[in-house]
Amino acid sequence: MLARLSIRDIVLIERLDIEFAAGLAVLTGETGAGKSILLDAFALALGGRGDAGLVRHGAEQGQVTATFDVPKSHPACAILAANGVDSAGEMILRRVQLADGRTRAFINDQAISVQTLRAVGATLVEIHGQHDERALVDASTHRRLLDAFAGLDTDVATLEALWEARRCAYAALDEHRAGMERAAREAEYLRHASDELTQLAPQDSEEAALAERRATMMAGEKIASDLREAQDVVSGHGSPVSVLSAAVRRLERRAASSPQLVEPAVRAIDAAINALEEADQHLSAALAAADFDPAELERIEERLFALRAASRKYATPVDGLAALAKEYAAEVTLIDAGANRLIVLEKEAADADKRYAAAAAKLSAARKKAADKLDKTVNVELAPLKLDRARFSTQIESDASTPGPQGFDRVEFWVQTNPGTRPGPLMKVASGGELSRFLLALKVVLSDKGSAPTLVFDEIDTGVGGAVADAIGARLSRLACKVQVMAVTHAPQVAVRADQHLLISKDALDRGKRVATRVATLAEDHRREEIARMLAGAEITAEARAAADRLLKAAG
Repeated sequence: MLARLSIRDIVLIERLDIEFAAGLAVLTGETGAGKSILLDAFALALGGRGDAGLVRHGAEQGQVTATFDVPKSHPACAILAANGVDSAGEMILRRVQLADGRTRAFINDQAISVQTLRAVGATLVEIHGQHDERALVDASTHRRLLDAFAGLDTDVATLEALWEARRCAYAALDEHRAGMERAAREAEYLRHASDELTQLAPQDSEEAALAERRATMMAGEKIASDLREAQDVVSGHGSPVSVLSAAVRRLERRAASSPQLVEPAVRAIDAAINALEEADQHLSAALAAADFDPAELERIEERLFALRAASRKYATPVDGLAALAKEYAAEVTLIDAGANRLIVLEKEAADADKRYAAAAAKLSAARKKAADKLDKTVNVELAPLKLDRARFSTQIESDASTPGPQGFDRVEFWVQTNPGTRPGPLMKVASGGELSRFLLALKVVLSDKGSAPTLVFDEIDTGVGGAVADAIGARLSRLACKVQVMAVTHAPQVAVRADQHLLISKDALDRGKRVATRVATLAEDHRREEIARMLAGAEITAEARAAADRLLKAAG
């Protein structure tokens, strides 16, 4: 419910802070005191249309803050959670209206869009009056109200789930059909491409691995060439080992006759031969370590050429060829096995449609049964509101060819204001005063079902008095037992029913150079004076005070 309303620099209101309680709060005051300004400011905080004209003359901006006590289960909390706004504790809606026409919106001091503010405000407050833009009589809400009255919310939620399952089933079917049609148009190309890529058998990250191996082998090839050349010098045809070996043998044959001359030379030549043989061993080991295989390098280059050629042909990176091969294979499989899959998906979609249609038909029948009960209950409330010759009816148009998440029913509230007249939609047929009373009757019936926690009625007693005004007051009081109710009224019969009486007045400031709207919560004795004023007008008489006492006593 609304706990506090704070207004700063809005039209005639400089600074205003109002505390609200549960039950029925009435706002009274002379014409022009600022009751409409107060409601306009409240509507602004709920996401209503901004206007630079709302800013008090001389001020740079105006501001309205509405604080609500809201349980965590309230739909407004879900909206805030979806928008990343903390909803713990009180819910504070704030709207800043700048003098240049721009506005800013906040919830719990976090900036949000006006659309989000309006969505949250709609779940917290309903404003009903004689003006179309304030009356929640949009036909799109009538189905929701009827479902709430009949206790069909669970059935509607179930139907929404069936609708989603039906939507998903048909989406899968449509996707499969589109895939089959696309595949059929490209069947020859797909088969060729699939065969070619299957034969190529590309692997993920294969190009990078091959390129790295190729670079390693090419570097090894350059080193291997030098190593082979060196080995050829050491142990090839031009190797000095054989010549040195022959020279050693000749010297050894002479060693017996002149050992002191031959043996040092032989030892030196032997060392040279051993060094060359050791060098040959090292060169062979180095060639093996270089790991260069011309045949393997050729195979790697051929593979890279084939992969990159396929990449250009199919306009896909080499690393994407493996995925493309799977996609083409799946397309071919779809062509070959698509008919069987199509039969399965068609059956699933038909079953989902059948389950939805059965639930929608059952819900439609329940709505029609509930509509009769709602009509009877609302019509009982009309006679005391001076609408005894009027009739309220719930029109339900069912068209199974236009299904939706909540079924195939279009619900709209109709009225017939007088016998013999043509009934029609509530908004089009009822006059301003009649519309307000129809809405009051409807709200009394739906007070604990599908209603916002705070209801505002703006002068719904206009043009009536006596017993009708008293009946309106009694129904507002009954309604206030279930939800918080605020009523702007000129009827003393309504005002005496209040749990909280707020007087709106206009005070002169700066020696009459400007005026400001004030709101005061009236104590019991001051309430009597205000009700007497409402009865008598400008001059309050003893008779008016006595009449006020009688009204207060009767209401109490």
